[in-house]
Amino acid sequence: MQITGIETFLVAPRWLFLKVSTDEGIAGWGEPVVEGRAGTVRAAVHELAELVIGKDPLRIEDHWQVLRRGGFYRGGPVLSSALAGFDQALWDIAGKARNAPVHELLGGPVRDRVRVYSWVGGDRPSGIFNAVSAQVERGFTAVKMNVAGPLGPIATPAEAQAALARAREAREALGPDRDLAIDFHGRVSPAMARRLVKMLEEVQPMFVEEPVLPELSADVVKSVVEASTVPIALGERLFSRWEFKPVLDAGVAVVQPDPSHAGGISELRRIAALAEVYGANLAPHCPLGPISLAAALQVAFATPNFLIQEQSLGMHYHDGREPVAYLADDALFRFVDGYAARPTAPGLGIEVDEEAVRRADETGHAWRSPVWRLPDGSLTEW
Repeated sequence: MQITGIETFLVAPRWLFLKVSTDEGIAGWGEPVVEGRAGTVRAAVHELAELVIGKDPLRIEDHWQVLRRGGFYRGGPVLSSALAGFDQALWDIAGKARNAPVHELLGGPVRDRVRVYSWVGGDRPSGIFNAVSAQVERGFTAVKMNVAGPLGPIATPAEAQAALARAREAREALGPDRDLAIDFHGRVSPAMARRLVKMLEEVQPMFVEEPVLPELSADVVKSVVEASTVPIALGERLFSRWEFKPVLDAGVAVVQPDPSHAGGISELRRIAALAEVYGANLAPHCPLGPISLAAALQVAFATPNFLIQEQSLGMHYHDGREPVAYLADDALFRFVDGYAARPTAPGLGIEVDEEAVRRADETGHAWRSPVWRLPDGSLTEW
């Protein structure tokens, strides 16, 4: 079998899909994208395509090494995301060629179903109690939320108390038998992160995500870890096992590589194995489309130290365009009691509606990350 073609599709609301075709009629799908930089990643995908055209798609690890190490400059969000899309698509082809779901090729399932969580509240969180209650009614046993919008370097007491009040609302709606995850989105300074995680201990979060920017020193991450008993999660803006080691050394409890950013299925497996050495768990970041989520679920079923899976159905970024709109069958994403059932279809376990994808690409999109400013006009983290 040989790879004969590479196609990319800009798909609203903010995604990029990749189709890898072969001379035996088997095609694989991937989702290589950086949110807000889909066109940049698209260019990288087509530049890297020359390294795989005409090659055997089943040599997945060899392709991963060549795509990552074949250039003198490597890594970073754009190249790692382009690599991730190829890796997902090649695993999809391998599963289809062998008539097996990817998780069976990764060693077989270690669980029968995968727990997922749902997002509430948006970027400027509000209406938390009602939003969480609605997810509980849908059967979810865990939700994630931002507790604050834009924040200055040191939040006022009122801002800090407002963040805590939102978390209390969520906990009240969830009760003691369900889980709450809290995302800081890198919006707070190290000093403020240490204060807030300590305040949030009373609601007993499952984890607090990205309390500080990932590019800061591992010593800073360690100081936040040691500031409270709250488990700290990090990793949506880290792209390889080499980048995860310092934060694991710093004591994070949960790693969150993204299947569309961190080198795909192959690297997620290696990051999870590295985390296992530290007693840390895997909870892949995944606010993107259906191919990315399908890839994450395949990893989850084969990973012993998996914790919970993010998914984006109903997410505030979608503007009414749900991931299942690009699938011929949404069975894999019909969650029951907050769990995804084990996929049995070959490859990634989904069938992409290619006609819908091609129609979407005719319009494309130009989604960009918001730019936030503080009252004094200075830039702050989104």
